[in-house]
Amino acid sequence: MKNLKISAITTLLIGLSGFAQAQESPSHLDKVLEKGQLAVCTTGDYKPYTFLRQDGGYEGIDIEMAQSLAQSLGVKVQWVPTTWKTLMPDMVAGKCDIGMGGISVTLERQKKAFFSSTLDVDGKIPLVRCEDVSRYQTIEQINKPEVRLIEPAGGTNEAFARAYLPEAQLNFHDNKTIFQELLDKRADVMITDSSEALYQQKRMPGLCAVNPTNYMQYGEKAYLLPRDDMTWKSYVDQWLHLSKATGAYQKTLGHWLAVPGQ
Repeated sequence: MKNLKISAITTLLIGLSGFAQAQESPSHLDKVLEKGQLAVCTTGDYKPYTFLRQDGGYEGIDIEMAQSLAQSLGVKVQWVPTTWKTLMPDMVAGKCDIGMGGISVTLERQKKAFFSSTLDVDGKIPLVRCEDVSRYQTIEQINKPEVRLIEPAGGTNEAFARAYLPEAQLNFHDNKTIFQELLDKRADVMITDSSEALYQQKRMPGLCAVNPTNYMQYGEKAYLLPRDDMTWKSYVDQWLHLSKATGAYQKTLGHWLAVPGQ
């Protein structure tokens, strides 16, 4: 009995010691305020959320939201260029205070990072040439050796293709010019989020989003945050809640989100 008591006390002390160490580590909230700078990792290749212009500036829904977050903190934005392949390594390495730009919530990402509260629901659908809409309605129609599937490397689009479309020919392309590959008939199908498909449908005549409200895979979007920093997550979540409650977030969406009929 005595040994059990000693063991329990030792376990408690170890736990309290770990908690104290965690408390001593400054939150990203404190670091951002101290530096006067918000490090935002973004890919710059995913309209309408994030896009790197030729002049070196960024634009998009989440670019405006990043500026809003920085303004709420009284700091400046430091853009940290990343890719879908390097987004998570950059977050784990401490290069980002936040990742923004149409990021999908996944359990794999959740293992290494936190997410903000959900922004929107946005599932996977096919984007194809309008003349081929009837040919690519289902996974069964797309999952064939003769179908040329094209995706940007490293993101959830590639993960979906590998999981559900293993028989199709999978090729990779720069996400900024990938849509022209479809129009030029060098590829047949791109699996992407409904919001991006609808945006490109309006931007590039000849491309059509297939069943944009009938997702092949349910998805959510959120901002990526460093793991185990609840103080920082709480601040970001509260800022986002107020942005939605005041209509500021919806106003930003209205600037950028293109859907048929608008």
